[in-house]
Order: sequence, then C-alpha cells, then structure tokens
Amino acid sequence: MKKATVALIGRPNVGKSTIFNRIAKKKIAIIEDTPGVTRDRIYAKANFENHVFHLVDTGGIDLENANFNTEIKMQASLAIDEADVILFVVDGKEGINSNDHYIKDMLLKSKKRVIVVVNKIDSKLAKENMYDFYELGFDEYHMVSGEQNEGIYDLLESVVKGFHEIEEDEDYDPSKIKFSLIGRPNVGKSSLVNALVNEKRAIVSEVAGTTRDAVDTLFKYNGDEYVVIDTAGMRKKGKMYENIEKYSFLRSMKAIDRSDVCVLVINAEEGIIEHDKHIAGYAIDEGKALVIAVNKWDTSKVSIKEFEELVRQELKFVSYAPVVFLSALTKKRIHTLMPEILKAYQNANREIKTSVLNGVIMDAYMLNLPPSYRSKRLKIYFSTQVDTKPPTFNISVNSKGLIHFSYERYLENKLREAFDFEGTPIILQFKNKGEQYK
Repeated sequence: MKKATVALIGRPNVGKSTIFNRIAKKKIAIIEDTPGVTRDRIYAKANFENHVFHLVDTGGIDLENANFNTEIKMQASLAIDEADVILFVVDGKEGINSNDHYIKDMLLKSKKRVIVVVNKIDSKLAKENMYDFYELGFDEYHMVSGEQNEGIYDLLESVVKGFHEIEEDEDYDPSKIKFSLIGRPNVGKSSLVNALVNEKRAIVSEVAGTTRDAVDTLFKYNGDEYVVIDTAGMRKKGKMYENIEKYSFLRSMKAIDRSDVCVLVINAEEGIIEHDKHIAGYAIDEGKALVIAVNKWDTSKVSIKEFEELVRQELKFVSYAPVVFLSALTKKRIHTLMPEILKAYQNANREIKTSVLNGVIMDAYMLNLPPSYRSKRLKIYFSTQVDTKPPTFNISVNSKGLIHFSYERYLENKLREAFDFEGTPIILQFKNKGEQYK
C-alpha cells in the first residue's frame, strides 16, 4: 500500500513546526521564535484513523534576500512536487503579507490539493483577520492553534479525505518480490539496475541525481519475475534545486515502503559516510530486510576483508545484513547480489514453530539467568511468533520492567544462532503475563 505525503508550507514563524509536532505526535522539528530556523525539510511518519502517511516540514519562505532563503525556496518547491496534500500555514494573528501572496502563487501553479491552515486562532486579532485569508483563493480552510492543540483533529479529518485513492497501488502484485536500491545519489544505483536487467533502461550519468523519480523495472532471474525499484536522485529536468547530500530522503522512504528487501548501495571509492547510515536507518525503522552492496568495487584499493571490517564497524546496527562487493559498470561479481536478496526475503518470511521457539528461548534463559534487580529476577513463561516481515516474537514475562537492553540483545543473538535470520531484523515484544498484545 502506498503512503500519501503531506507537506507544510508557509512563511517564517507562522507555526509550521508546532503543527508538524502535533501531527507527528513527537518533538521533532526545532521550535524557536527566530524566523527561518527550520532550514531543512524534516520528515516524520504520522498516522490518523488507520492512515499512515509521510509528513514533511519545510523552512519558511521569505522574499527578503537572506543567505539561506534561495535554498529554502528550492526545498519547498521539492516538497510541493512530492506532496499529495499541502498544508499552507498562515498566521491568523498577523494576517496576510507579501510572502503569503508569493507562496499562494507557487501553490496555485502546482495544481495540488491545498488546505489553508490559519494558525494562532487563540489570539483576538486572529478573529478579526480570519476572513481576509479567503482572498487567497483556495477551497479549503481550517482554523487551528498548534500551541493549544485546537482544531488539529478536524484538520486531520480533512487531510485524510481521499487518501484511499492515493493508497491503492494498482501495480502491486504480491506474487512478485520487490526490492529497492537505496543510497546516496551517484553511488551507481541506475548502473546496477542496468546490470541486473541487462538493458539500458535507466539513464546513467556521472551527474549525481539523474534519476528524478523512483522507477520500477520488471526483470527475470532464473525464470521468475522480480521488480527492482531504482530510487531518486537530484532533480527534474531543468530544476537544479537539490543539495546532493540531503534530499534523496523522501523518495527513498517511499521506495522503502513498497519494498520487500532494500539494497543499500555504497560507493567503494568514497567509503561510508553518515548519510549512508541514515538511509540504512530508514529501512530498519520500516522493518525491511536489508542487503549491503558495495559498488564500484573494481576501483577500490583495499581488500574485501578490510572493507567488510569497515562496513561492520560503521554499520554495527545492521550487523545481520550480508555484504556483497560488485561493479555495476563491469558486471564483476554482479551474480552475488540476487542470491543474497532472495535469502533475505526468505528469512524475513521465516516462521518458527512455537514448541521449537520456546525450546530455544528457555534454553537461553537457563544458560544465562538475568541478574536480579531489587530482589526480583526476570522470569520468562512463554514465547510465540506473531508476525513475519520482519519476524516478530511475543515473550510473556513476570515483569517487562526487568528487561535490560543487553539481555534483550542476548536473546536476539541466541535466536539468530538457532535460526537463519540473516538479512532481516527481528522484533522481540515483552509483555507481562496476562497482558494483551496489541
């Protein structure tokens, strides 16, 4: 199922970040009374009434010629392009100004669904200014106070109207395994698609970010059909508004949502940087199986063993992910990728019999009893697998407050020793005996 994307757009200091945090239900955006403090787009996954959607916050658009304003306008343009619904946030207290009119023109050109969100309605001035906002010329208006959490529920009810049409994926075929190539621009994702399908379907260029949108390619491997999703790069033709290091996030997240397995592509020439870790983190947050592909391996000056040690050191949080080394350009070792993708997919769908699972968990427990805390010791009563993709296990205990993260990691390691979960995260859910699982 596809996830809709909702973007917040507006001039500085109208309260976008406060509304963002209300909808996301987390303090993610920086809230400060300095106009322009939110300079980068900020992303969250939000949910309302069984709808899960992407939420995008943007910097305030200001016509004054401050150093970062051009970049903020570019970010906002990208967010508008990606959005299914746009929340145009205006300041009810201050009324309309020239920045609002500039943004209005941007949004009218976009032809997207726009909801005007009049914020700060708890102010007396807002009631006087309210009707002025109708001159912006949009069809939908909502009065809210992000600070007081007024009107947010009604706003969200309007936002999710029509989501069912967006969420329906006509191309979705559960019989075909989908895997996405995720990673920074210019690590060779499009070249890797071409090498896999043996055709020049994707545009390959040395200019980072040639692939503007996620592209699905159907191909055959050993007689079976698969879908590879090549994720985004930098721009639309004629639009050079993205910074290479920052702005593949949202499209990568969309591709991750639709994938059974994610392949994190790393450039062997450049090594591993923080952005690679962030993108891997998105796949893990979504519970996706993961394979790490080190591309451009033919240009590397270190051995496979040395580079794998570097990967394990830098990406400790995905120690279960297999690493393959290849060159998409020369097709050297390209044959090593698909077997690992298939294995990761199978392991993500692995189901363990309850009796066998309980045997492994109880043996691990008896082998290494957890330390007591305030004269209490953790007891494990019963374990069962409740889900796949990723494999998820419910473990009934006497007091989940006695679970230390190191003991949880110990149990996970014991499960990985007993069963082949290479390539997939696994989730352990601890509940007190008799407590209902959700």
